[in-house]
Amino acid sequence: MAELEGLEFGKSDFVLLDEVTMEQFMENLKLRFEKGRIYTYIGEVVVSVNPYRQMDIYGTETIETYRGRELYENPPHLYAVSDAAYKAMKRRAKDTCIVISGESGAGKTEASKYIMQYIAAITNPSQRAEVESVKNVLLKSNCVLEAFGNAKTNRNDNSSRFGKYMDINFNFNGDPTGGHINNYLLEKSRVVQQQDGERNFHSFYQLLRGGSDEMLQSFHLQNDPAAYVYTREGAATATSNNDRSSHKVVMSALGVIGFSREEINSVYEILASILLLGNLQFESDGESVQIQGLEAVSHVSELLSTDPESVSKSLLYRTVATGGGEVIEKGHTEQDACFGRDAFAKALYERLFAWIVGRINSVIEVKNYNPVLHGKNTVIGVLDIYGFEIFDNNSFEQFCINYCNEKLQQLFIELILQQEQSEYEREGITWQHINYFNNQIIVDLVEQQHKGIISILDEACLTVGNVTDTVCLDSMDSKLAHHPHYTSRKLSPTDKTMDFQKHFRIRHYAGDVTYSVEGFLDKNKDLLFQDFKRLMYNSANPVLKEMWPDGQLSITEVTKRPLTAATLFKNSIVALVDKLACKEPYYVRCIKPNEMKSPVLFDDARCQHQVAYLGLLENVMVRRAGFAYRQHYPRFLQRYKMTCEYTWPNHLMASDREAVEAIITQHGFQDDVAYGQTKLFVRTPRTLFTLEQERSALIPILVLFLQKVWRGALARMRCRRMRAIYTIMGCYKRYKVKAHFWEVERRFASVRTMADYGKSVEWPTPPAALSQFHNNTVLLHRRWWARQIVKNIPPSDMLEVRAKVAALTALSGERKDWGISRAWERDYLANARDCPQTSSSFIRVSKELRNKDEYNQVLFSGFCRKVNRFNKSTDRGFLVTDKYVYKLEPKKQYKVLKRLPLDAFTGISVTSGVDQMVVLHTSSQDDVLLCLQRGSCAPTRTERASWWARWWTTSHE
Repeated sequence: MAELEGLEFGKSDFVLLDEVTMEQFMENLKLRFEKGRIYTYIGEVVVSVNPYRQMDIYGTETIETYRGRELYENPPHLYAVSDAAYKAMKRRAKDTCIVISGESGAGKTEASKYIMQYIAAITNPSQRAEVESVKNVLLKSNCVLEAFGNAKTNRNDNSSRFGKYMDINFNFNGDPTGGHINNYLLEKSRVVQQQDGERNFHSFYQLLRGGSDEMLQSFHLQNDPAAYVYTREGAATATSNNDRSSHKVVMSALGVIGFSREEINSVYEILASILLLGNLQFESDGESVQIQGLEAVSHVSELLSTDPESVSKSLLYRTVATGGGEVIEKGHTEQDACFGRDAFAKALYERLFAWIVGRINSVIEVKNYNPVLHGKNTVIGVLDIYGFEIFDNNSFEQFCINYCNEKLQQLFIELILQQEQSEYEREGITWQHINYFNNQIIVDLVEQQHKGIISILDEACLTVGNVTDTVCLDSMDSKLAHHPHYTSRKLSPTDKTMDFQKHFRIRHYAGDVTYSVEGFLDKNKDLLFQDFKRLMYNSANPVLKEMWPDGQLSITEVTKRPLTAATLFKNSIVALVDKLACKEPYYVRCIKPNEMKSPVLFDDARCQHQVAYLGLLENVMVRRAGFAYRQHYPRFLQRYKMTCEYTWPNHLMASDREAVEAIITQHGFQDDVAYGQTKLFVRTPRTLFTLEQERSALIPILVLFLQKVWRGALARMRCRRMRAIYTIMGCYKRYKVKAHFWEVERRFASVRTMADYGKSVEWPTPPAALSQFHNNTVLLHRRWWARQIVKNIPPSDMLEVRAKVAALTALSGERKDWGISRAWERDYLANARDCPQTSSSFIRVSKELRNKDEYNQVLFSGFCRKVNRFNKSTDRGFLVTDKYVYKLEPKKQYKVLKRLPLDAFTGISVTSGVDQMVVLHTSSQDDVLLCLQRGSCAPTRTERASWWARWWTTSHE
């Protein structure tokens, strides 16, 4: 455990210092650095000092040492805080995040890689293929983003020139299922210009040094960075072997992530085109500007899958739409052409980087996740973002970077300092309030609406006319003259470290930074001529076309003015802080020991400055004055109640708080705890570790006791079971019979009051001995049910019921649709309510026939279509009485066309389908084929289908 480290290594937790002073803090930090202990705790915050050398404290063996252990059980390490974040996420289903902060060169990028390595190592123990695939993509994405987003600076050989926040999604088992990467403010100005001794992005040198001869030849490149303007500055510092090996690693990683060969080739074609763009030179004859060496233009157009003429035109001219809709071309000056070339190169690289991040996200993002089916999806966020920067020449990029660090420092203050003290006040814990610097005033200086520097910059960018950086500086001087954290040479004329009309200074929490206002407005506008956007959108390369969707707009289409670079960055950082604030944070505070990148040099003044602006001393004071651990009483009691005889297995005290007090008193920890309203506060980790040790020692004893009791219970249960078996065997048959009777009685107890008299009640399965009895009972119930149904039918309807029963007997199983569900009217022509004219005509004819032929009743009437042997059909009326069958002509007042005695028919045939074909069989074998049909007063198809069985059964009763 951490406190078992020897005294020669100093204190592993700054909270354990004898006195909380800057001198003792720095002395302990320096001692641990010199002894090779680069990690130190402040409670749960890890302070990391960059060792500038490889250290043997990582790898599989070390990972196993920290897996599942508490923070205080092992020496301080990144793995410990990673495991703490993972356990909090898995045990409590709570989203967590690890915020890595510090200035450039302090080791943030390496720290994020070790955190990712640990999380990947401890997850997916079952080696499921889909989880391993996600882990591989997450790990491989690091080296790809490093290649395209990192560069060598004077402070750091592998400096992140963009901010990265990665969310890793976990399922309910704690295995990674996907993730999402957000990138912030890529330093694209580095593409075209670097400070002395610095390099462009790694990707350019990896291509030039590591690309095969065949690849470079196809891209029209040489393997010498000095041959290109954009990489010439860093050519002398390029390390050939590292670039070659890194190129192979990146190419392999792109394949693992899921980039196709065509996509990988497109990525490097764009890199090559940027290098060739930088070598383009312009010359002016006083009237127009020309490109020197058109061969380079053709190479660029080939790599960008466009035609050389369009490339030249975009570089030399700008297409403008006038107010009247007229489109004109304005030629560039030589300076404007160079500016457009560089802006195009920067935009190409920025869009390429954003596309790579988006492509990685499309692979790792969680798809079709259903919390109901898969459980809660929890997240661990890892933030690796650029540190605070103070250069000799600080421009717009440093302004944005330092603003970002102000926001993160503010989040740290709110979550670690303010919330800590607020919780003590809320819980009623007595303690000494700690004063600390709140940098809200600096954040407001930058981002406040209408008054902040970003608002002033945006206002200058939107102003019509010749607004220069100097005019913008004058505006800031007038509006911010009384702000305590802002000054300039105009406001401080005696300060000769600043120049008039060029510099302004902000007093950041990390120190004073002097910014050069030159280029602020251009970088904030982030201007790129629409000609380049349309050129790329019309490229034959689908990857380029996807990167430039805004190029589809024509020059005459009016578009909304885009947000400025500073506003976009501010919005993204505000969203990032909101995202971090809703998670449980874990902090890694990185410190840079010296400017020489030496593994042995510890610059006291440099480190003390970082400790001061990171607020580490205040953090120690809050932790020391406060408590290292806190937990709600019920949860604390649940975990440690077995360590006290008064609380195990259950306590009889008035409240959980009293039970917790009993545990603490029995162990003698009264002086190391405080009791809040709802929580117990423990001052030092040793107390908690002692309780954990005792709990761990008791658990095996409790397990043995439970095993002994359980074995005895099993033996007694086995004896009782054997005795019971014989009793059950004797009673089983009687029980089954009775159980069946009881179940039948239960199910059919209320059938008399049920609407269907128990027809829908399912009969229980009888035992084998009652099968015959069951069949008889079912038959009796059916007869009783039928009687209940029939006795409720009015006598006037019984004739129809008998007819339907007869029809069911004749047609059951033969024809599905035979009209049982509706009333049978028989005489449909006489009862045609919706056609009274037809009804009256038929009734008149029917009476005449009744008088003439003396029949007693009409059995059936309706429309039909007669079909003869020549397949000709005619519409007819059809009347069946108890003596005759008539064929009628509906169109002639139901004139009788034919009359046959009823006994001349020997049978009737219908089909089993839904058609209406009917055959009447006669004794003379002169059968009649009819097709019943819907007339203006005819019944429905279902009604017609039932006529024949009804008529036949009725007339032959």
